[in-house]
Amino acid sequence: MIKLILVPGLLCTRELFKNQIHALENICDIEIANTLGMSSILDMAQNIVRNESSEFVICGLSMGGYVAQMVAHLAPEKVIAMGLLSTSGRADTEEKKKQRRALIELSKLGKFKGVTPRLLPSLLSTKALKNDSLVQNVIEMAADVGQANFMLQQEAIMGRPDFRPFAQYAKIPVEILVGDEDQLTPTYLSEELASLFSHSNLTILPHIGHLTSMEAPDQVTDVLRKLVSSV
Repeated sequence: MIKLILVPGLLCTRELFKNQIHALENICDIEIANTLGMSSILDMAQNIVRNESSEFVICGLSMGGYVAQMVAHLAPEKVIAMGLLSTSGRADTEEKKKQRRALIELSKLGKFKGVTPRLLPSLLSTKALKNDSLVQNVIEMAADVGQANFMLQQEAIMGRPDFRPFAQYAKIPVEILVGDEDQLTPTYLSEELASLFSHSNLTILPHIGHLTSMEAPDQVTDVLRKLVSSV
């Protein structure tokens, strides 16, 4: 059975992929990567590579997509296909770093619970923000990750490299997916990634925000099923 490693994004847990895990657990061996307790994308990626002795498919959302790209760069002999959801190949801009530092400082003031409501409009589409159950799931994920890990993850994201030069060397199937209401990683970033990989397919979901796997679980499941079936 093919191993599928799913990598959560910032402030996310395995709940991010709950629907995909349930739908795909009978056709692949699913593992959720650890993104906690580490302050660099490199450390997160090396942790995955160290723990895997055989080939696998990897898929990450947002920050998880940065980790997935780093894993593919570090261990091309192990990664046989890759999914990149709501993510980018670029490094952080100085403006982005400034915004992240402001959120870190806010969390240090004991206002961590206020960070998630502040981020919600950039995480979910206009329609999804009206879904009380979905909003509550996002808030609970953030609470489970906690303030200390939030700070570490933000440091990791700020320190990531530009992955675009690596893409030309990847000869594996790559499925790229994004929602057209994604404010954090707009569609042009996924379009750019699709242009860089030699074997890529791009899916743009209408009226969907950043957390695609939660807002559009069936469409994301279909893309992951296609990815696993391609190897």
